[in-house]
Amino acid sequence: MAFIYYVTQIQFDFGAVQLLKQECERIGITRPLVVTDPGVKAAGVLQKALDALPGLTVAVFDQTPSNPTEAAVRAAVQAYRTGRCDGLIAVGGGSAIDCAKGVAIAATHEGPLTHYATIEGGSPRITDKAAPLIAVPTTSGTGSEVARGAIIIVDDHRKLGFHSWNIVPKAAICDPDLTLGLPPMLTAATGMDAIAHCMETFMSAAFNPPADGIGLDGLERGWSHIERATRNGSDREARLNLMSASMQGAMAFQKGLGCVHSLSHSLGGIDPRLHHGTLNAMFLPAVVRFNAQAESVRKDRRLERMARAMGLPSAEAIPDGIKEMNARLGLPKGLAAMGVQRDWFDKIIDNALADHCHKTNPRIASREDYREMLDASM
Repeated sequence: MAFIYYVTQIQFDFGAVQLLKQECERIGITRPLVVTDPGVKAAGVLQKALDALPGLTVAVFDQTPSNPTEAAVRAAVQAYRTGRCDGLIAVGGGSAIDCAKGVAIAATHEGPLTHYATIEGGSPRITDKAAPLIAVPTTSGTGSEVARGAIIIVDDHRKLGFHSWNIVPKAAICDPDLTLGLPPMLTAATGMDAIAHCMETFMSAAFNPPADGIGLDGLERGWSHIERATRNGSDREARLNLMSASMQGAMAFQKGLGCVHSLSHSLGGIDPRLHHGTLNAMFLPAVVRFNAQAESVRKDRRLERMARAMGLPSAEAIPDGIKEMNARLGLPKGLAAMGVQRDWFDKIIDNALADHCHKTNPRIASREDYREMLDASM
């Protein structure tokens, strides 16, 4: 049976960050902990959020790493408790938002964070006691501001997913103004993350027509604007559409993702320095080729429909089209250029097979399938 659920309240416009206090009042947050990272603080974006919260007692945790960790969640929980906070505001990319989701769980639930991981059977253990969260994205990539999941590297170095409707942000404030200063390479990498979400969820075999429509439209917006946003960070129309593609990809991926993310989650846990969106861009061509043989993909002509949205001549042109886009954006040519070693393959495959995205790929991958995808992505 299909379960289709869209619940996040979204404020989407240039200048929307000014509605932050209004959303706190609507939700009942009076003493927020703002979770962010050093880059967002240095860029002055944190201050814009703080300026939009006059009269509130605000605590700040600004040490979210580029891939959120269980250790960072613990440190933020300490700040939450010290500040006697009653809610969270995440200001940043997917890392800050996912870290804040980890805090929403850990600050209100007993036991180690891994107890609540999806592959540990933890989703039903996350209750409505989770701290309320407002998400203010500053990149256009993960779409975590409208998603029920968080990805966190736990103490044993696994990169695990945490999924519950109880950690969906109570409000998402999507202000493209906050992305205008994003550097070109980060724009490209996060934008390819959004595109990967739209493509993978559209290929997933699960029945969710609204997600298909949202994802396909998001793909068209993201694909047609990512180069413009990367080349000219002040292009407001491109920033608006790329932020929408990011939001739409995450609205759609409640349907499920697949091998791109199984591999990216696994490899990102092995080497946290590797950017998730860049990894997705590296794996997409090989996974699209693998998925082309899936019965559901062929029956519904999903690759042909994606090709039309991307302005490509045929389904067969998609893998090379992605590689050409990566090159135009200045992204690495493959995993080897990112420092990935072939002797990592067995561990990458072990973790990919255990990842929560593995089973929602339209074609279930074997160990050898994953090895071939890794080889092709080097």
